[in-house]
Amino acid sequence: MLHGRKILLIVSGSVAAFKALMLVRLLRAEGATVRAVLTAGGARFVTRESLAAITGEHVSDDLWAAESEIGHIRLARWADAVVVAPASASRLAQMAQGLAGDLAGCVLLATRAPVLAAPAMNPAMWAHPATEANVALLAARGVRFVGPGEGAMAEPESGPGRLAEPEEMAAAIRALFAEGPLQGKHVLVTAGPTQEPIDPVRYISNRSSGRQGYAIAAALAALGARVTLVSGPVVLAAPPGVAVKRVESARDMLAACEAALPADAAIFAAAVADWRVAQEAGQKMKKEPGADAPTLTMALNPDILATVAKHAVRPRLVIGFAAETENVVEHARQKLARKGCDWIVANDVSGDVFGGGENTVHLVSASGVEDWPKMPKEEVAAKLAARVAEFFE
Repeated sequence: MLHGRKILLIVSGSVAAFKALMLVRLLRAEGATVRAVLTAGGARFVTRESLAAITGEHVSDDLWAAESEIGHIRLARWADAVVVAPASASRLAQMAQGLAGDLAGCVLLATRAPVLAAPAMNPAMWAHPATEANVALLAARGVRFVGPGEGAMAEPESGPGRLAEPEEMAAAIRALFAEGPLQGKHVLVTAGPTQEPIDPVRYISNRSSGRQGYAIAAALAALGARVTLVSGPVVLAAPPGVAVKRVESARDMLAACEAALPADAAIFAAAVADWRVAQEAGQKMKKEPGADAPTLTMALNPDILATVAKHAVRPRLVIGFAAETENVVEHARQKLARKGCDWIVANDVSGDVFGGGENTVHLVSASGVEDWPKMPKEEVAAKLAARVAEFFE
């Protein structure tokens, strides 16, 4: 619960700004006091009067009107947390560059409180390299993210960029105040499969659902860690309070992992494709009548685990996963030595582990092997997160 917490809500320009009103209602129901800063863009979609009515507080929207009381400093010091919801592409860019041209920008520069951003924008804007760079920079500075989700937009398009639902944002705000043994630690987690393109419509992939990696990210956040989750294509919602970077190929995943460094720990739960097609076809490969099936020349994908384990800014703890169908522990021992990581979480995937709800794992390290009983993936995640916390203690 958020009883007694003081939340400063910055509403920037997005058609989804109406969800900010719903968020305020949830926060106040949990006992929080909410004040709002309304940007010029935000005022295009919600009014000062509606925000004032639902917060029960004065709404600030003018830097110069506030300056008679040094308003941006007063608001920045008042808040236990600053939440930017929705966070437009423009607002994220201003945050990354430290621009202070309006009241919201000044507050964000002056605050010492944790900052949570809930992005909302068109899918093409969210996927643009400039936005990706801004998000990576903000995450490296400690800004937390919730969402965006995938779904229909105001325009007739669909994809990632949809503002998180109010309940998701409220959960992420609660996570800001989670106190645990991993408070102050940054943990990188990978999850899901990768997709390696053959042509514009076909790809090579695997059956990974991403559920184990997502559960690990959530368990780490629950212990107070700042978590960056690099995810292959999955249909799972972002864990509350976790910054999610969605990628497709192994090369994309490696680039995102390196951009997320430095980190205190890294857990590589993704099922990364070992190979890719050496030369992706520019057009759909056609099946010609009477012709044989095409021969695909394969190339090795980058080894993400080994690369980070030997990186110049190597995390103190590097954990890999070994999905095996036979000789599980022996293959995990070999992988531990070959990759240069600290622990390997080995599991037998010959059954229904991919996509299933349970897992049986073995934690392999230089000191020996721990055999964990079969349990739900969420319990595996909680147990692993507890072991990570013990490592740092």
